[in-house]
Amino acid sequence: MNLSKIIHHESFSGGLLVFAAIAAMILANSPGFGAYQGFLSVPVEVAVGNFEIAKPLILWVNDGLMALFFLLIGLEVKREVLIGDLSLPKQIVLPGVAAVAGIIVPALVYVFLTKGDPVALRGWAIPAATDIAFALGVFSLFGTRLPISLKLFLLSVAIFDDIGAIVIIALFYSADLSTLSLSVGLVGLLVLFVLNRFNVNSLTPYALVGLVVWVAVLKSGVHATLAGFAIAWFIPLKLKNSKGRPMAPDLEHALHPWIAFFVLPIFAFANAGVNLSNIGAETFFSPVTLGIALGLFIGKQIGIFGICWLAIKMKLTELPKGATWLQFYGVSLLCGIGFTMSLFIGTLAFEDQGLAYQTTVKLGVIMGSLASAILAVVVLNLAKTGAQAKPLANMT
Repeated sequence: MNLSKIIHHESFSGGLLVFAAIAAMILANSPGFGAYQGFLSVPVEVAVGNFEIAKPLILWVNDGLMALFFLLIGLEVKREVLIGDLSLPKQIVLPGVAAVAGIIVPALVYVFLTKGDPVALRGWAIPAATDIAFALGVFSLFGTRLPISLKLFLLSVAIFDDIGAIVIIALFYSADLSTLSLSVGLVGLLVLFVLNRFNVNSLTPYALVGLVVWVAVLKSGVHATLAGFAIAWFIPLKLKNSKGRPMAPDLEHALHPWIAFFVLPIFAFANAGVNLSNIGAETFFSPVTLGIALGLFIGKQIGIFGICWLAIKMKLTELPKGATWLQFYGVSLLCGIGFTMSLFIGTLAFEDQGLAYQTTVKLGVIMGSLASAILAVVVLNLAKTGAQAKPLANMT
């Protein structure tokens, strides 16, 4: 396998995330910890006249670069819902109910373990997320031993999961709202709608207006990353650009390597560093840490596998074609890998609570995700090979 094939292989992006997270952990527990913290705290300011945006570097990563990640999610969701697998009602039932249970049950596990602490309860949504890059990276290790239908199920669950996370962020993790900024953002979306209706096939005006929308949402109190998701829905899906390619799919294709190989690794490097020098057993076994870890490891698998088993037994849907129950259980475990989005929601839930809470979030996410990944690998190795289809490498 040559370098280009390795780079485009799904496991490479997952491996890059692991590398970035490990690098952050090493720096956070070395003499370079001060430099690591100092680098993330570097003030970055953009000013035009009297207007300015001044934030430390880590917030430019979390509010700015992650908006591009949400833009990609929006483009993927739009394509799948309008013309992809999720446009067919029969394809929606299984991943749909799986995603709902995969959000609710982990949240209930977390709430049960943190009840009585109103501050800790703010993190209820942290274990509700699935990291599709990590999950697909582990999935790809098994090559053609797993049927394609399971990969489509995993992707579909992740799409629904992302929609759920976006709704949760909008409803529960937005600050005091600015009417003026929201109005500017809505006007920007209206302009994007007009560009779409008039079949403007140049990406430049969409990008310029989208930048205005992002700034307005950033100043509004609604989390800025949601602007990326909203903007995606106004990029024409079938209208061809000057290169003769459909605009939204072409942008999605262009964004994907930047998100997979730059944005997400940078986010992981900026947010995964945990200094363990002053951490005792009470931190590892704190309600927040255990709530996140067990929500991801126990809540995800019970919620997803349990509701899907029930729906299939009630003949509301079917097991993915060619898959065995053990393979399906293994993929349900993969949904407990919640790294990127879980860390992101954690930064929102406890952004005003100081380093101690962020440390418990990072420990809980790492523990729960690692346990889910390890058990998934064991189960999928034990599972008998189901019916085969095209190699995973041929899937786009």
